[in-house]
Amino acid sequence: MLLRLAYLTITNAFAALRLLPMGDRDKDVEILALRHQVTVLQRQLGADARVRFAPEDRVLLAALLTSLPREALRRLRLVVRPDTVLRWHRDLVRQRHARTCRPKRLGRPPTVRSIRILILRLVRENPSWGYRRVHGELTTLGLKVAASTVWEILQQEGLDPASERTSTTWADFLRSQADALLACDFIETVTLNGQRQYILAVIEHATRRIRILGTTAHPTTAWVTQAMKNLVMDLEDAGCRARYLIRDRDGKFPALMEEILAEAGIQTVLTGIRMPRMNSIMERWVQSCRHELLNRCLIWNERHLRHALGEYERFYNEHRAHQGLAQAAPLRTAPDPITDPARIIDLNIRRRDRLGGILHEYAHAA
Repeated sequence: MLLRLAYLTITNAFAALRLLPMGDRDKDVEILALRHQVTVLQRQLGADARVRFAPEDRVLLAALLTSLPREALRRLRLVVRPDTVLRWHRDLVRQRHARTCRPKRLGRPPTVRSIRILILRLVRENPSWGYRRVHGELTTLGLKVAASTVWEILQQEGLDPASERTSTTWADFLRSQADALLACDFIETVTLNGQRQYILAVIEHATRRIRILGTTAHPTTAWVTQAMKNLVMDLEDAGCRARYLIRDRDGKFPALMEEILAEAGIQTVLTGIRMPRMNSIMERWVQSCRHELLNRCLIWNERHLRHALGEYERFYNEHRAHQGLAQAAPLRTAPDPITDPARIIDLNIRRRDRLGGILHEYAHAA
């Protein structure tokens, strides 16, 4: 805009010099010609049409015409109204006044980035601290920051007050107690002979190890309690110190089951009604079992189902990669990446089939 305005100013200055040697008669003739051209332009554009001026054009016209009185402006034949020219002049004066009267200091200086990062760190490491407690800790460190500044930083980052940040959510409970959490559920499937089978499985949250406790067509109280006793002995042999078992409110779980688990120091945690996400890790395994095994395999009878589930349990615990475990398996750590280019070029990968090719395991040839 400034470059364009300078160009218009210089060209109009030379035009004014060109008018000096002209007589009054020649100037009057040129004014009449220009007025007629403006009339023709207004007639072609119409009464409702608007002529758009660039900012530099407005500045130049306002500077040239505002020296004339209002009556003289009204007699001029312009493509805009005289009031518009006067408004342009007021805007020009306002902008100039804003530039000359700009305050030297625009409020308080911004907070140093390192102090801002420290405030967010203190809040993250101490969820129960409010902005006044954080302000006090900064004072003990010799950092002079207003308490209102700490509050503004927390508001800008979208952090809730301390009373809301300290409340424990279900997701926080699962993450903090993952090493002591188990989850169980029943899975239903139908064999080719039309018999409905119920599969009882338990998964460890921390290691993602799955334990298939058994399958039956009649999940009676005696069968479920015996499966829980077997689970308790298996956990003791494996050295797993579980404290909680998450399950839904299925009627197939008897009350005696909770007593058996309580004797082993395991507390039963019930999920909400129709809230499968509260047992999301177990539900994710159920989806994997259906997608990778049950939906791809024709189960003849209960014996065949037990064999297939046993194969899938070993495949899941010993080979299948898990994103939550950095692509390791529950009973197998992820190998170190291959850095030798020669080994990458000469890869020799062997495949091992389980359940007649339904499950594939890949490994380097010996």
